[in-house]
Amino acid sequence: MSLNPGPWLPTTADEIRARGWDAPDVVFVTGDAYVDHPSFAMAVLSRVLESHGFRVAILPQPDWRSAAAWRALGRPRLFYAVSAGNMDSMINHYTANKKRRNDDAYSPGGRIGLRPDRPTPAYAQRCREAFPGVPVVIGGIEASLRRIAHFDYWSEHVRPSMLAASKADLLAFGKGEATIVAIARRLAAGQPVTAVRDLRGVVYLLGAKEALPVWPGETLALPSLEDVTRDPMAFARMTRTFHHETNPFNAKRLTQAHGDRTLVLNPPCLPIGEAEMDAIYDLPYTRRPHPRYAEPIPAHTMIKDSVQIMRGCFGGCTFCSITMHEGRVIQSRSPRSVLAEVKTIAADPAFKGTISDLGGPTANMYQMRCTRPEVEAVCKRLSCIHPTICKLLGTSHAPTIELMRGARAVPGVKRVHIASGIRMDLANLDDAYVDELVTHHVGGHLKVAPEHQSDRVLALMKKPSHREFETFAGKFRRASERTGKEQYLVPYFIASHPGCGVEDMIELAVFLKKHGYRPRQVQDFIPAPMDIATCIYHTGIDPLTMAAVDTVKKLRDRQTQRALMQFFEPRNWFVVHKALVDAGRRDLIGSAKHCLIPATPPPEALAAKRREATEATHVHAEDAGTQPTIGYRPGRKGARRRSQR
Repeated sequence: MSLNPGPWLPTTADEIRARGWDAPDVVFVTGDAYVDHPSFAMAVLSRVLESHGFRVAILPQPDWRSAAAWRALGRPRLFYAVSAGNMDSMINHYTANKKRRNDDAYSPGGRIGLRPDRPTPAYAQRCREAFPGVPVVIGGIEASLRRIAHFDYWSEHVRPSMLAASKADLLAFGKGEATIVAIARRLAAGQPVTAVRDLRGVVYLLGAKEALPVWPGETLALPSLEDVTRDPMAFARMTRTFHHETNPFNAKRLTQAHGDRTLVLNPPCLPIGEAEMDAIYDLPYTRRPHPRYAEPIPAHTMIKDSVQIMRGCFGGCTFCSITMHEGRVIQSRSPRSVLAEVKTIAADPAFKGTISDLGGPTANMYQMRCTRPEVEAVCKRLSCIHPTICKLLGTSHAPTIELMRGARAVPGVKRVHIASGIRMDLANLDDAYVDELVTHHVGGHLKVAPEHQSDRVLALMKKPSHREFETFAGKFRRASERTGKEQYLVPYFIASHPGCGVEDMIELAVFLKKHGYRPRQVQDFIPAPMDIATCIYHTGIDPLTMAAVDTVKKLRDRQTQRALMQFFEPRNWFVVHKALVDAGRRDLIGSAKHCLIPATPPPEALAAKRREATEATHVHAEDAGTQPTIGYRPGRKGARRRSQR
């Protein structure tokens, strides 16, 4: 990490002219505010392109209702790079119950409405409208997770690849540094965009009369868009095949018919090495939002003093998209590079002394790899640690421990927190790591994600048995006692995951009561595109076993599961009472120590019920359904409200 940050990349025509450019080579269009920090994808990709000699301009959160902002910036010489931003836009905009969120962490002041739903196709359309003929390359997590036909939770429909919806020339998936540089070089050399279809990590659509190009490896056909739309079994087969072709060392090229056209997915990019990782993170980031913003960017405020030490995750959790986007192979930075970034942060006069996180997708997977490269090259396992930890996996925490010690020894650093998730089953293998973590890197509370208590549900999640959490909790408690610190675990659990029923949630509630946990935040399962759990939610079929799995879908059932996790909240008394009675668990109602709720509703529960009745009557009387909603599409009437008119 450079102590001398480079100048901001231009965001306006005036800033482009101030650089002495006649035109940028690449215009990066993003749904996020422009933050020049290595935790923001647009900053990383743009700085990487810049380091290879390309002129890059940033078009952050443009008004998508017209092409004016695109035209104002001028025609890029090579291509447009389009991304919805660091988060999937639909998860960013909506809760698990499909209600609009009231803030956007990647926008100035947390304001909503600065990007549309699914901005990738909207931005791509404006690129073509502003300057026809300029190649358009889409990427980022939104496009990456929608690179083939996929189930869309928010519309409850199977949608085609986002490449088809956007009509872009290419879709780059995964972490795209090598891909975007290769595209820029090839286009700069005068090659047409169709000539770069041989790159790894890209998806393209063939025309109706175009032949499938020659590929050195094997090609596998997925069930067609039409088949997966009408047949749940075909959707499950597609998901299973897709997930088994994600190891970059042995993945086949995939095709999928979209009507009379063929979608072609080349294998993923190969993992990048330590030197390449260092080169990316050593670039001269300013680590700040662009001066154009008068308001803070909440996401930057949260991560500005954090350091990413690695990428990827070999956990393979069925509800998580990290592996599908970043890959299963862990890609780590060198200690030298990480500590150089810590020193850069510590040298900032505004630094308060605390590194907020030293981690990544999973903080304690740093430098963990398969110990047998020849086996890794042919392996088809979706998880290196489920159902058991692979005996070939290197699980030493020694590099992580040394890195933690080095970071807190940097002058000016008072504390180094580990805020990223950790794998408790891996941590349980190394008491020295647990001691180091608890003694020096927990700021009173440590967030962990056991996710559930039911081993049957955990197996569907590809998570370890609940016993791993109990083992870790014991080690954490004893280590805290030895250090003389009062510290607590903050466990996260998921409600309404596919395969989870009311009985499973009651089992979890009993566990929470027994151990004194009162979760204030509940994770409601959200079916993100292309996850295995999403396939189960949509089809009722586990694609890995092709067995039927029961799944809750109705809002009332999902609310019941959530209420059971927060059984201690008085407002949930009536919902929890009904669930316990219906399940034949009246033994959990009463004044005994083990009971979840009292026999009679508390005053707060009665008051909440009266408020709900009053609000329902008021809404009916005022015919609120005729009023326009204000959100990401100002003036747009919600689907539910339209149906009531």
